[in-house]
Amino acid sequence: MQITDDLNKLLDIVPDDIRQPLEQHPQRNNLIEIVMDLGRLPEARFPSKAEHLSQKPISKADLNYCIERVGHFGGDNRAGIEQTLHRISALRNRSGEIIGLTLRVGRAVFGTIKIIRDLVETGQSILMLGRPGVGKTTALREIARVLADDLEKRVVIIDTSNEIAGDGDIPHPAIGRARRMQVSRPELQHQVMIEAVENHMPEVIVIDEIGTELEALAARTIAERGVQLVGTAHGNRIENLMKNPTLADLIGGIQAVTLGDDEARRRGSQKTVLERKSPPTFAIAIEMLERQKWVVHEQVAEAIDTLLRGKQPNQQIRSISETGEVIIAHEAGTPPGRFPGNSGTASSSSASVSAIRPVTPLSGWRSAGKMVPMPPPADKFPANSAPVSETRYFEQLLEESLSVEPVARPGRFSQNVGPNGEDLPLHVYPYGIARHHLEQVISTLNLQVVLTKDIDTADVVLALRSNVRNQSKLRHLAKTRQVPLHTIKASTLPHVARALRRLLDMEDPATPEIADLSLFARSGSSDELEALEETRLAVEQIVIPKGQPVELLPRSPNVRKMQHELVEHYHLKSDSFGEEPNRRLRIYPA
Repeated sequence: MQITDDLNKLLDIVPDDIRQPLEQHPQRNNLIEIVMDLGRLPEARFPSKAEHLSQKPISKADLNYCIERVGHFGGDNRAGIEQTLHRISALRNRSGEIIGLTLRVGRAVFGTIKIIRDLVETGQSILMLGRPGVGKTTALREIARVLADDLEKRVVIIDTSNEIAGDGDIPHPAIGRARRMQVSRPELQHQVMIEAVENHMPEVIVIDEIGTELEALAARTIAERGVQLVGTAHGNRIENLMKNPTLADLIGGIQAVTLGDDEARRRGSQKTVLERKSPPTFAIAIEMLERQKWVVHEQVAEAIDTLLRGKQPNQQIRSISETGEVIIAHEAGTPPGRFPGNSGTASSSSASVSAIRPVTPLSGWRSAGKMVPMPPPADKFPANSAPVSETRYFEQLLEESLSVEPVARPGRFSQNVGPNGEDLPLHVYPYGIARHHLEQVISTLNLQVVLTKDIDTADVVLALRSNVRNQSKLRHLAKTRQVPLHTIKASTLPHVARALRRLLDMEDPATPEIADLSLFARSGSSDELEALEETRLAVEQIVIPKGQPVELLPRSPNVRKMQHELVEHYHLKSDSFGEEPNRRLRIYPA
């Protein structure tokens, strides 16, 4: 990591009795700012402490000495030094006279965004949050340089206070080839943002300190025009933006929605709930907790929806080790807090953190790099659901199991043999499940199953879980006729096949069987079978035995869907990432 700060140019504008102690100071390279207030002792601030530089109070002559050597103070009471990144901020009295100065050291730090470079290269809009002094502007400057020089994109910086590219008409070399647009008055920042898009054809807009509603609206306009937006906002965590009505639009906006009686009862919530209003302006949010420890929300929409349901989202924690390696850990979110013994608020139990294991590519597979995040645990609730009540939560846990009402029926599939010892087929009454999926599974796997349209002749009712929740009549009918009622999560081939095999006692739920690839292929073409075979080998040779994530080769959307279904058959998780035509699957261990 390379640091350049031009500190001598800043020290040249302060009086001798302030400059001399700093020139020999052992913490000189860690200086954050110099504070000069009229009638008080001058103060130097370092990361761990603050100390006085002189026993002589600051006079008006000392302040004028500095003011004469810096540029013009703008409407935001900020000035700078030509060709440097230093910022001089003024305190004024009621008559407008300057009675205090804060001289902030500006440093160009090269290598700060190694921790999130993979996110920068995705082309998605990124919002950076953090307390003052944590390094937001420094990171923003480095992102602009990387996008302009390394990725060769057209980058325009909206530099309201000349803090990103320095004071003067010639921008600081730290921003590379990126162009800089200055803002005459801070209140016009949103207009300059729109002007940049309309006049200069940028691929990326970089903006520091989005703080007003007009700037938030301008940011949304830019994002909707297909321009990548990289910016910072006031707030330490993403929850701060949710509570800030001015900036809430950056993460999609929050609105109160009144539910109908049936919907509120189904959700187990109050009739008025909070929901996200629209897609977020920024797809990725980064909380800069410390200079080298950042929390990453790769899916802002999902994180906001999770928070609105009273849960903590799954989040990624990235840090830099002592050897300079990027360490990625995953912090699991907390479940809904309405459990027995709880007060009804979200649980604050400590989240588990698991270290990330390296990706091991199989022959022909592409490695994702040294570190990749572990998958989040499967979410048991719909994305738009509200916090559930205690009773509803345990009802859903019950429905998660295969058998909802396991009522035994003698002489049926528990002892499925005829009077002469021959095997009898299992009669299944399907409810809400695609019949052609059932027929395809039965034919492909050669199962002893007969589909019936009469519940009186059925051995078992097989239904979609979502339908069972809303059909008390079906549950009552199955119970009165003593027909076991089984549910599946989705009417997909893997779910249907797994359910039928379990009903026939052909599968140990803990051990997935060898997948029949023809069951998952749509047309049976060689490309589909090749992709599915690649997936099967990855799962059976790498992911399950070695517990390591694997990335597959890029495939078309239809083929990736088949691969997702095959991975789900093995009780594993997968997701697609990358841009078309190089979008591909990443498979995670259990």
